[in-house]
Amino acid sequence: MTENTTEVLVGGAVLAVALGFLVYAGQATGFSRGSDSYPLTASFRSIEGVAVGTDVRLAGVKIGTVTGVSLNPETFRADTTFSVAKDVEIPDDSAVVVSSEGLLGGNFVEISPGGSPFYYEPGDEVLDTQGAVSLISLLLKFVSGGENGSEQ
Repeated sequence: MTENTTEVLVGGAVLAVALGFLVYAGQATGFSRGSDSYPLTASFRSIEGVAVGTDVRLAGVKIGTVTGVSLNPETFRADTTFSVAKDVEIPDDSAVVVSSEGLLGGNFVEISPGGSPFYYEPGDEVLDTQGAVSLISLLLKFVSGGENGSEQ
């Protein structure tokens, strides 16, 4: 009898941990936020390091998540959909930038607010975007620029 009781307790603990993980995963990806957010779209030249579930931040504070990423075959740009918390109004002249958390950190989508008195409505497209900057290409530009500058 004690063997069956132990198995039932361990099985119950495993199920509780699995349920807790599912709830956490739902909150982290924004799926649990049914109606308290609204969607915006943006088109980027490059969204390297950004995927579904990536944070959307304003002033360093998470206000949403990336909910969709697809390649536009006509423009060869990455069309992105992201959610923003309903209580956060984004001015319609704001910019959306793919930023990095540091040299070893991941990327996130940052909103740089504008000064317009008008705000984006659900489903609007943000036109002012800046894609990801590759660290390798920056280093190559620096090295090649440094060589040209020393020859003067």
